[in-house]
Amino acid sequence: MLKINKILVPIDFSDYSRNALRYAIDFAKQFNAKLYLIYVVEPVIYPADFSMGQITFPAADLDLNERAKNELENLMKTEIGDSLSAESIIKTGKPFVEINDTAAEIDADLIIIATHGHTGVEHLLFGSTAEKVVRKAPCPVLSLREPLKGFKYTG
Repeated sequence: MLKINKILVPIDFSDYSRNALRYAIDFAKQFNAKLYLIYVVEPVIYPADFSMGQITFPAADLDLNERAKNELENLMKTEIGDSLSAESIIKTGKPFVEINDTAAEIDADLIIIATHGHTGVEHLLFGSTAEKVVRKAPCPVLSLREPLKGFKYTG
């Protein structure tokens, strides 16, 4: 029998990822699984200076980490509450790399991720984090594109 104990849900605070979280909550209840919400802060890198090369500002990253932590905690409180076991994770780096590394670290059984549905030029320019996660993930990935068939959020 299929046993799913740990589900990783990447969050970027878009409506897409919030709806994926709601879907993941219902999914996790079916298996009595623990949810892990991950938000990845991409480092703030400024263009190269001729004398110094590319530079980052750690203070800006720390502020983003703190804001992300507060937002994730609030999201967990409002969406999950006490209905499931859940944990928040904040990483810094390339989103698809950090999501896949975290899935391996926590030994996730499943990743549930929203896709924004970019097509054409937008897809060529930005790529798809969800697509890169699917290609490199250490576990099965359920990618969700709206509208979610058979799923009506009533909250």
